[in-house]
Amino acid sequence: MRTLTQIRSLLICAAIAMGASQVASQTPAKTSDATSPQSEEIRLKLTDGTYLVVDEAWETPQGIWYRQGGLSHLAPKDRVKAIVRGEEPQPKSKTKKPSDDGPLYMTPVAEPEPVAPKTGVYEKPAWIYLKGGAKVEADSASESTAGVWYKRGSMDIFIDRSRVDHIELEDVAKVDTGKKERGWSTGNSRLDVLIRQNGVRYRVDPYLIFLVMEQESHFNSRVVSPKGAQGLMQLMPGTAARFGVRHSFDPAQNVSGGTRYLRELLNRFNNRVDLVLASYNAGEGAVIKFGHKVPPYKETRNYVKQISYRYRRNAVKAKKPSASEAGTASGEK
Repeated sequence: MRTLTQIRSLLICAAIAMGASQVASQTPAKTSDATSPQSEEIRLKLTDGTYLVVDEAWETPQGIWYRQGGLSHLAPKDRVKAIVRGEEPQPKSKTKKPSDDGPLYMTPVAEPEPVAPKTGVYEKPAWIYLKGGAKVEADSASESTAGVWYKRGSMDIFIDRSRVDHIELEDVAKVDTGKKERGWSTGNSRLDVLIRQNGVRYRVDPYLIFLVMEQESHFNSRVVSPKGAQGLMQLMPGTAARFGVRHSFDPAQNVSGGTRYLRELLNRFNNRVDLVLASYNAGEGAVIKFGHKVPPYKETRNYVKQISYRYRRNAVKAKKPSASEAGTASGEK
């Protein structure tokens, strides 16, 4: 009887030991005391970009075990990107290389000194500049307080003083102020002179005038666009009238009107070349409508891109002008 009792006791002990072993095999090997203080924050970085704050976490072949609120959980490996202990290191920021993609401003042009009324005799060929932008070529001229007598061929003609702006000898007008420096020419020396003279007079970079003229008309003074723009600078009738251009096919009047329009746009947009070009092509109203940015028109964007690229490569670096150098103007092509 005694032996039977001992055998039963041994069987009961063996059963208890086997049950404890099974429970232990189902428990994760790594445990930690939930009440122990954490020296650092532990987070699971999930594949969807979010984080899960846990008390402890460890990796096993079955997945990622983590303890949270005294309970242990198993997360599949494909849901957890990493176990983060402490602060996650910040990604290294790449140093941006300086580029030339910023705003492009027009090269400053020195303002010409005002020409005081004077009297004199011009025995050489000269240009008589009229108020409004037109000019007259003369074989010789005689200036007085009343006006200007000039000779053209066999004719003697008088112009009242109120109509005359100034007179320049042709030899002076032919002085090259930038052709060699920039390497540009229309192929017509008289047209080159017109561009440089108007550039200096209205403080617009002659090279910018040259590029606009080339893009607009390819230096053809008789060209008319499908929309009705005329002449070298492709002035619309309204724009021509605004700047006193009566004959858009006259190179002197056309270049003067186009240059004055560029000056007005430069004043309005603080010498920003891209906005000036966009306004010349699509009208300043379109630039203002789209928040002082180049309008999303394919033709306008190509126009601005082509001219800006050439101007940026050859123009002298210019700083953004101060507020005192900018003026206000209005109008539309």
